[in-house]
Amino acid sequence: MTLPALLRRVAAGAAVALTCAAAHADLKVGVDLSTTGPAAAIGLSSKNAILMWPKTIAGQNVQVTLLDDGSDPGAAVRNIRRLVSEDKVDVVIGPNITPAALAALDPIAAAQTPMITLIGSNAVVEPQEGARTWAFRMAQGDRAMADVITRYMANHGVKTVGFIGFADSYGDSWLNEFTRFAALRQIRIVATERFNRTDASVTGQALKLIAARPDAILIAGAGTPAVLPQRTLIERGYPGPIYQTHGIATPEFIRLGGKDVEGTLFPTQPVVVARTLPADHPARKAALAFVDAYDAKYGPGSVTQFAGDAAGVYPRLADAVGRALKTAQPGTPAFRVALRHELERAHELVVPNGIVNTSEQDHVGLDQRASVMGIVKHGEFVFLSQ
Repeated sequence: MTLPALLRRVAAGAAVALTCAAAHADLKVGVDLSTTGPAAAIGLSSKNAILMWPKTIAGQNVQVTLLDDGSDPGAAVRNIRRLVSEDKVDVVIGPNITPAALAALDPIAAAQTPMITLIGSNAVVEPQEGARTWAFRMAQGDRAMADVITRYMANHGVKTVGFIGFADSYGDSWLNEFTRFAALRQIRIVATERFNRTDASVTGQALKLIAARPDAILIAGAGTPAVLPQRTLIERGYPGPIYQTHGIATPEFIRLGGKDVEGTLFPTQPVVVARTLPADHPARKAALAFVDAYDAKYGPGSVTQFAGDAAGVYPRLADAVGRALKTAQPGTPAFRVALRHELERAHELVVPNGIVNTSEQDHVGLDQRASVMGIVKHGEFVFLSQ
């Protein structure tokens, strides 16, 4: 089944009886992504997936406005202010980097417009109060991924870990979550270093990590900037296993990293390793349908976790819009409020990257069915059993 066919089936299931007036109302979707700058590998794949959406959602014509923030949180805020105040969108999709998503909370709350982010940090949706009540998230969170990765480490004899992560909110979130689960599994963090997404060298940090003699090293980065610490560690002779986060899952990471990233261990979601998932995985069918469609359009081996997250926004919206239309029409404040409420009511909704069950307290809705371990093997991302 192709992705458009899969998504149309979801949309049809969510459709409701519409009045003639509602049937002709356009649903306005505003999208802010980092399609240039350091996070471009992430943002471009998300954009590609959004361009594959069907032209209607729950019977409504869709107007999509796509903006690039250049991987700059300040630009993201300006884009989102434009989307909610000038374009009057019914929902915002993105941003896809953590600092930008956090910066976007105030403008989306002021406009009372729901935002479905494409990041993994829990900070954008927790605690569910204030501005965060308007924010939702598609990607599996750092907490669930830290759980998976530390469980794998413990099962494979890792007792000590060196940590190097982005010197921003992405690195902060991963350090916090990893520290908590490492302690739970009696894994000791023996060195902690940070680096910037735009750094040209991390030699000093790498030497300090190697000097601590950890059993393994975790790099908390995303996209192609995550290659630099790993390459430096390899060049400086680090002999142990290197782990990365779910933020690396792009073909660009493998192409740029080459032999230096072979054997990388990382937590991920179903789309990235769809072809090697166990046959009984509940998201395998949806993940494979999306991967087949994406590869057919953009080339074999081009799919990313971030594309899968963006593809999953469509069934999330189809599910919620169908019910929100019973309350109000797109383009009205009442509809945006109703849409936010209905986004909290997804139940066993299958998306390419997992199964979604949301509530007033949980604006993500993904459980451990959305978290798996992967390995870079022969230049591909492959499912790895625990």
